Formats: sequence, C-alpha cells, structure tokens
Amino acid sequence: MALNVARVEAAGRVVWAVDSPHGLHRLFGDYPTTRAFFEQGGPDDAARAVTEGEAVIADRIMSPVTQDAQFICQATNYASHVKEVGGDPAVIVNNVIFTKAASCIVPADADIIRPPHVRLLDYEIELGLVLKRGFTGPEIITEATLANWIGGLVIVNDVTARDVQISHMQFNKSKSYRTFGPTGPWLVLPTAAELARWSELELVLAVEGEERQRSQAGDMIFKPAETLAELSCIMDLAPGDLIATGTPGGVALRPPSPTVQAIAGFLSPARRFAMFMKGQLKRPQYLRDGQVITASIRTPDGAIDLGQQQNRVRSVN
Repeated sequence: MALNVARVEAAGRVVWAVDSPHGLHRLFGDYPTTRAFFEQGGPDDAARAVTEGEAVIADRIMSPVTQDAQFICQATNYASHVKEVGGDPAVIVNNVIFTKAASCIVPADADIIRPPHVRLLDYEIELGLVLKRGFTGPEIITEATLANWIGGLVIVNDVTARDVQISHMQFNKSKSYRTFGPTGPWLVLPTAAELARWSELELVLAVEGEERQRSQAGDMIFKPAETLAELSCIMDLAPGDLIATGTPGGVALRPPSPTVQAIAGFLSPARRFAMFMKGQLKRPQYLRDGQVITASIRTPDGAIDLGQQQNRVRSVN
C-alpha cells in the first residue's frame, strides 16, 4: 500500500510524519530536506513508523517538497489543454520544458498572493513527480523501470500570471512569483504496482465550488518515463527534485478567435497585447481576490489519494 507522508509543524518544530490508521506517527529520523528524506532512508523509516512511531499532532502541514529542490515543469502536455488553446495534439512533437523558481513552493493550504500588477491570475492543477534517484547523464527509462526513479507523487498548482506570460513571452517569470506553487499536502510513496497506475489518477480543480478541471493523467501527451529519459539527456537532477507534468483543459486562458488573431497580425506588439487583454478581461474564470481554489488527485477507487489543496487568493496588503 502507498504510504502518505507529510512534513508537519508540531510543537514549534518541523518533522516528518506518516499517516496511519491511528493518525499521524512521527518518523524516527530528522530529514531537513526532501532530498535528505530519500537519500537517508526516509521511505523505510516511514514504513516502520506506521506501527512503531510516536503519535504526533500537527499544527500545520507544510509542503513535502522543500525549496532547495529543482522545480521542472512541462507545458501543453495534456491533449485537452492543447485543444482549448487552439492547438492540435496530433501535431505536437516537442516536449516543452521550463522551470519555476523553487521559492514559489508553499504548503497546500497557503494563500496565493496576487501581485498588484497582475490582472489575469490563472490556476493549473498538475501531477507532481518527486525523484528518489537522480542522474548526471543520459539514462534509459521506461514504464517498466519508472519506479526506480520516482519516489513520490504530489499535487501541484502551477499558478500563472497570464498577462505577464503573454506580454513577456516566457513561462518562468509569470509562474515563479512567491506562493505560485502550492504543493502537497501528502508526499505519496507508491509501490511499483501502484506507480504503474499513474494514468488512472484523476485531477480535479474547483473555484468557489465550481468545477473547472477534471481529467485523468492518461491524457498526457509526453508520459513520465519518456519525459524523465529526455531530461536525463539535458540536465542533472537529484533526489527530491520535482517535475510538474502539465495541466488538463479547463484553465481560464483562451486564445483570441482566428479572426481576431488575423487582425492582430497587422498591429504593433503593444496594440496586439491591448487587444488580448481586452478579450481576456471579459472572462470571469480568472481568479479574483477572496476566491478559494480546491484541488485533488486520486484514483477512482481511492486506493491512491494525494489529498486535497485549499488556497485562498488575496492581494498584497
């Protein structure tokens, strides 16, 4: 059975705990980072603590991914999302990879702080993969060997300032503001058989109780094993690093109509952006101050359950 592990604040300290039939049990080891958790035997410690660990009462559940991790992301990786932004999944040949600043990682119940200049604040529920083993060169990674590399699963909300994304023509800045990466609450440690069910995981996000996104992870275009193998040919990754695997359809962003895009082609960049903003500001789906976002990921039978996030949007005071 998958173990659900959390970093919790209890009695003024941050410790690791595992969910058990009798509540949270504290792990025996102290792991200052997610990387240390995997490198120093945290999963074995968690399995033992289920029955032998000391009960602990959490004052707050922290992000199970610490801010020293690399935060790697995939864009336009769900067929439903590609379609809603005007693309054709059948012609997608490139796995779009970008990074978010790890300083945006916050707990699953943290407020999302909207910067004062951001008017188009969007949500993106994503399945996060946490490495238990890193690489420093090309590796052959397949579905059959995926469990050798992936140690944990988490919920990620890839919060995005769409007006910054479009006007600056980049992902990193628009997605890296502090608090733009709620992660957790659980770090789910699946068995190899459970990890093989990743495509069954259902991602659901709602705003003020209104469902906006619902999709199974199997709608991904570039699957986890393929993505990990490609990343190994590009960069070094370490235990504890986080990969957010893209979002399904249902986000607030919508591209202008083909007619509007044709007209915009004759305008200056400033005029094109003004036209984009005029259209997007009419969409009520963008997040507003005070709204609460809930996000969950689980298999339909509940055997693998990553928990639920709940985040309130607010402006800088």
